[in-house]
Amino acid sequence: MKINREFTSDNQSPYQNIKFKKVSTEIRNPDGSIVFELKDFEVPEQWSQVASDILSQKYFRKAGVPNKLKRTEERNIPSWLSPRIADEESSDLNYSSEKNSQQVFDRLAGAWTYWGWKGGYFSSEEDAKAFFDEVRYMLANQMIAPNSPQWFNTGLNWAYGIDGPSQGHFYVDHENGKLTRSSSSYERPQPHACFIQSVDDDLVNDGGIMDLWVREARLFKYGSGTGTNFSSLRGSTEGLSGGGKSSGLMSFLKIGDRAAGAIKSGGTTRRAAKMVVVDIDHPDIEEFIKWKVTEEQKVASIVTGSKICSKHLKSIMNACHNCEADGESCFEPSKNPALKREIIAARQNEVPENYIQRIIHFAKQGYKSIEFETYNTDWDSEAYVTVSGQNSNNSVRVTDEFLDAVINDKEWNLVNRADGSINKTVNAKELWDQVGYSAWACADPGIQFHTTINDWHTCPESGEIRASNPCSEYMFLDNTACNLASLNLMTFMDENKCLNTSLFKHAVRIWTLILEISVMMAQFPSKEIAKLSYEYRTLGLGYANLGGYLMSKGVAYDSEEGRSNCAAITSLMTGISYATSAEIASEQGPFPGYQQNAKNMLRVIRNHKRAAYGNAEGYEDLNINPVPFIVENLRDTNLGMEAQKAWDEAYEGGQKYGYRNAQTTVIAPTGTIGLVMDCDTTGIEPDFAMVKFKKLAGGGYFKIINRTVPEALKQLQYTDEEVEETINYAVGYGTLKDAPFINHESLKEKGFDDEQLDLLEQNLKNVFDIRFSFNSFTLGKEFCSEKLNISDEQLADMNFNMLAFLGFSNEEIDEANTYCCGTMTLEGSPYIKEEHLSVFDCANPCGRIGKRFLSVESHIRMMAAAQPFISGAISKTINMPSDSDVEDCNEAYLLSWKLGTKANALYRDGSKLSQPLASKLVEDEDVTESGQIDTAQTQVEKTIAVAQEAVNSIVYGSRNKVPDRRKGYIQKAIVGGHKVYLHTGEYEDGSLGEIFIDMHKEGAFLRSLMNNFAIAISIGLQYGVPLEEYVEAYTFTRFDPAGVVQGNNRIKNATSILDYVFRELAVSYLGRNDLAHADNTDVDFSLGTGAEEGTLKNNEIPWKLVKKVSSQGYLRGQDGLSVVSSSGDMGSITAEQAVSSSGSSSTGTSDASMSRVQAARMMGYEGDACPECGSFTLVRNGTCLKCDTCGATTGCS
Repeated sequence: MKINREFTSDNQSPYQNIKFKKVSTEIRNPDGSIVFELKDFEVPEQWSQVASDILSQKYFRKAGVPNKLKRTEERNIPSWLSPRIADEESSDLNYSSEKNSQQVFDRLAGAWTYWGWKGGYFSSEEDAKAFFDEVRYMLANQMIAPNSPQWFNTGLNWAYGIDGPSQGHFYVDHENGKLTRSSSSYERPQPHACFIQSVDDDLVNDGGIMDLWVREARLFKYGSGTGTNFSSLRGSTEGLSGGGKSSGLMSFLKIGDRAAGAIKSGGTTRRAAKMVVVDIDHPDIEEFIKWKVTEEQKVASIVTGSKICSKHLKSIMNACHNCEADGESCFEPSKNPALKREIIAARQNEVPENYIQRIIHFAKQGYKSIEFETYNTDWDSEAYVTVSGQNSNNSVRVTDEFLDAVINDKEWNLVNRADGSINKTVNAKELWDQVGYSAWACADPGIQFHTTINDWHTCPESGEIRASNPCSEYMFLDNTACNLASLNLMTFMDENKCLNTSLFKHAVRIWTLILEISVMMAQFPSKEIAKLSYEYRTLGLGYANLGGYLMSKGVAYDSEEGRSNCAAITSLMTGISYATSAEIASEQGPFPGYQQNAKNMLRVIRNHKRAAYGNAEGYEDLNINPVPFIVENLRDTNLGMEAQKAWDEAYEGGQKYGYRNAQTTVIAPTGTIGLVMDCDTTGIEPDFAMVKFKKLAGGGYFKIINRTVPEALKQLQYTDEEVEETINYAVGYGTLKDAPFINHESLKEKGFDDEQLDLLEQNLKNVFDIRFSFNSFTLGKEFCSEKLNISDEQLADMNFNMLAFLGFSNEEIDEANTYCCGTMTLEGSPYIKEEHLSVFDCANPCGRIGKRFLSVESHIRMMAAAQPFISGAISKTINMPSDSDVEDCNEAYLLSWKLGTKANALYRDGSKLSQPLASKLVEDEDVTESGQIDTAQTQVEKTIAVAQEAVNSIVYGSRNKVPDRRKGYIQKAIVGGHKVYLHTGEYEDGSLGEIFIDMHKEGAFLRSLMNNFAIAISIGLQYGVPLEEYVEAYTFTRFDPAGVVQGNNRIKNATSILDYVFRELAVSYLGRNDLAHADNTDVDFSLGTGAEEGTLKNNEIPWKLVKKVSSQGYLRGQDGLSVVSSSGDMGSITAEQAVSSSGSSSTGTSDASMSRVQAARMMGYEGDACPECGSFTLVRNGTCLKCDTCGATTGCS
């Protein structure tokens, strides 16, 4: 093939006009420990920190990259293209990781060019060089990105000589067409992300049920995803050949789900990407439909039941001991009224009788406290791990025949798998309602429209399409694979805000060729997949950033013009891709399965062409006509003409030469690769929020408006001043100076001075609610206490609202908040015209005051606009508000079917237990107002009550003495002018076993009293009294000495020596950061903070750092420790600014209702924590989730 140069010049580096910069990155565990860091690597200057992080953290090869290389000459391969290996003769040879983005771009482009040359895809050496340069340019400029397995695997052998033993893969030799077992793990890469596999109704043989789990494991291990239609498995009422009944579909699905759940931890923290498909006529379909609903109910029962049991059983235990009767009478309900009352209350809440009796027996034996574990609804919590169905996306395959039966309220037969006989007859409408209810209740199952899918099937003579990959965009024959790549639409927009069709077509042509070469060079995890992928050669070219593209043009996502833009772009992409496939076929021949399917494939191409020319009728062999492209809705007339002409080229080329590929395009979720390309939106999705939080190189984030918003405002003819004011309305001014009501003048009237105002202003730049800045951590406890007259109890109260205390009303706080922190929406802006608001609509309401969001129908109609021009399908989630009902779900599914889409996945806000609602029926403050409990107790009463609880919790048993040689630490501090030395002794597991308290130069009375008090505490600890009880009993006790604490960077003030001691122990051993006053900055052996985080100080070596925290004497000179840094939290926006219940945030808060989850939801995120990095920055991405912090996805791309 001839390759033209559009971006590069001959004899000039493709990087010639690209500026590069040096950046650094690190990966941390959720506990703060550093997993990976890389400093001063080069990326193109326009790349963001997030894109740089993902490239280095996920896509850089971490080991085995030689610094000295030499070429290995191959016959018929140009020397510049020859593979490279380590130069073992070099004295300077060493191995490390990739350290430069150019290495990655060269590795990928070089491998594709090398295999393309071997496969005869280039007309000349000059064409190969042009291809090599053009691809590198596009990668460096974020114009396109292939799926993750390409970044992981492609070119490692060609660029660095990395190799290893075969992993059981196969390939078809392109020279002789023979199926061959791989002898190398890297010579041929595994570049495919998406797989579809079959399963036979057989237990242990090849191709059967247990064999599928092995095949799935091989894919999951290498980061790919797979889907399977399980409808061939017998139902639970069907017979076996040896007698008896089958275990049924669900029993095996649960086994596979468990296997996938276990495999995901094998070297990665991402969940397995898996799709389970079952036909609507399967005998066990009803059980499959409600599978996840039932499992979610189990989670709710586990969580609620564990808390009910814990509450009542502890109450029963306390009733046994808080009794003044003699002997056994305390344990007899007839003689202990309190015990009788608690037993009745427990029974009313269905606490098991044997548990009630067990606790009473425990109490009789002298136990005074119990441990009854409770669970939560986090999606990766123990409660969810306990149940099944959590490791796959589920879909039901429905036919047009079934949907006609639903509409006409007819009966529907469930068919036995073994003999085809009728197992059961049900009402179709009732079965459909079950699907709708399950989708409403737990967002599963999705729907795949079997008839529509197969009406557009290019190879029906080879068999039906029965399944999809996990994200639902790849749909083809069983035992085939697809590798993906997505074009960043924003990079093809010209200065007139139109698509540069010439460059776009050029990129589509080159990347269709790259994906075709990838099929030729690839190895596959099974013989069947290798054979059929070679025979049908399916590709997955797509695009990303449609939502950003439309917004920057000033076009609403939910508009006829928006949908026509989508249709035109998709039509142009797929038409040119098929035309390129025909061009390749003219030189390489069509795919081996083409002749058998030529008639049907040309029929499908004609139907694509009819849709492109806007025909409403005249389609061949379609049950549902597609939504045609209406060119008149486009202002960009050139795009419309090119979108139509592309299908003329595609059809004419196919008539002459056939096609090299059975499919060429899909629209993938583009999760991780979308972040690598710095896309504002992914795939075909709209934006999820107006205001984004941009990651800084040194850690932390800052607020910016979505970068397409200013462009859209200018397109809509707003002035520069109006654009600036509108942006300030959304993101705020970042200051309270000149703010309404709460400003520098009004604060000075309340007692603030310039020092406090400066501290406040520094903090306000990073928060998204001013209440986060008004606390003792920002302003200083001394100022709050002495100048503002706020008591210690109020400062310690996480519900304390300092601004309300200072006399500001909620309305005044809200107005100042809007001025300083912005609204994170354009709604209400004084400059935006009502008719323009639709341009800025997002998938979810934006900010605190946002009400607008895209309708369910708008999502479906956008899919319908693109679907007639896609070979495969579209990965997209249909967002639904929480108040949607079951009928809304059913209607959404039916609308998708009527508009000709191939699949639909609904997500109703709050339908998952693990994902909280965006809003509550009753706010926390309302509950507090209506059910407030009088807590006006004196300090003495509180102390007595807590101390009594501690006394009641003693567990009598044998004493567990600490080892004779034990570890611990010594903390010196000055409390109210008095030196205090706290010594701790620990058990082997690190738990606290003893304390010593010594006071320097104090009178004999106080010094001896503290010493003996410490001995008493130590004996209690060794007899099993929980440290938590002592902490609750003695923190906040008041007596002298008291006051400012010096020498301890976590504890800054104490109401007594006991208050200080137990705050220190709680922070150090219980992680009770809510009892600390400052961040963990006293550990000077940590690897730096802020921008220097992870940096060794003064060229220190790791072992010297270890010696700072280990005792050489205790180790007796053994150098047996490994270095692990644990210097704090991730530093993400939610960790730094959203308030945790522990109150340990650096910015602090006086409003406990602003939790990390709620803060994440306010920023447009889902509210779940990323399982890989722990950040609360997960967003919906196609049918999966992606993390905007680290780029992790729950999908396969």
